Amino acid sequence: MGNPVFHTDSITKIYDTGEVKVFALRGVDLDIYAGEMTVLLGPSGSGKSTLLNILGGLDSATEGAAYFKDMNLTAMTERQLTAYRRDHVGFVFQFYNLVPSLTARENVALVTEVSSNPMRPEEALAMVGLEERINHFPAELSGGEQQRVAIARAIAKRPEVLLCDEPTGALDSKTGVRVLESLAQINNELGTSTVVITHNAAIQNMAHRVIFFADGQISEVKVNESRLLPHQIEW
Repeated sequence: MGNPVFHTDSITKIYDTGEVKVFALRGVDLDIYAGEMTVLLGPSGSGKSTLLNILGGLDSATEGAAYFKDMNLTAMTERQLTAYRRDHVGFVFQFYNLVPSLTARENVALVTEVSSNPMRPEEALAMVGLEERINHFPAELSGGEQQRVAIARAIAKRPEVLLCDEPTGALDSKTGVRVLESLAQINNELGTSTVVITHNAAIQNMAHRVIFFADGQISEVKVNESRLLPHQIEW
């Protein structure tokens, strides 16, 4: 599989409410490899989003360690984590988080203006099939188009990893397929390591590997010998 881009060593995350301790993750050991598309699959509350947030530098582990290449994320300061997110990670969430008063191009430019080696906003939007919509505002775009703007914004800084939390969760199946096509294209053409969280079991068929979560632990790992294209997935 090559070299891991992410490695976790007994990651545990505990939320202490004062009256009870909630274990979101229970000693997770995981490698995610450079250039692969990985799907994290499991029900709500199984720990998928918590793990993604730790890998993305948005949250910290209670115990254990998480590494991006040779960087120990769990030992970083907030300032170091900010630089890590800026320089290495693209995020795509279920809700698009676009600025309503900015056009598609201007939303993407928010990232390119602070990146060291960005694409042009027009190039990033063309990669997701929105070259004709660059001057439209979010309110003038469909939900799927807004999500593709969010993907363009995430990839415009040329991140090494793309972390996607339920990227099709707010979309119908036809629109979701178009979004998944964009993610697959980015993984194939740019070699971006891509991690997709979903509770939709059908999406696992387009991944190189599927990591199944239950009760804060990895319950199974499956390698797809033959992957499906997004339009071949039966929702």
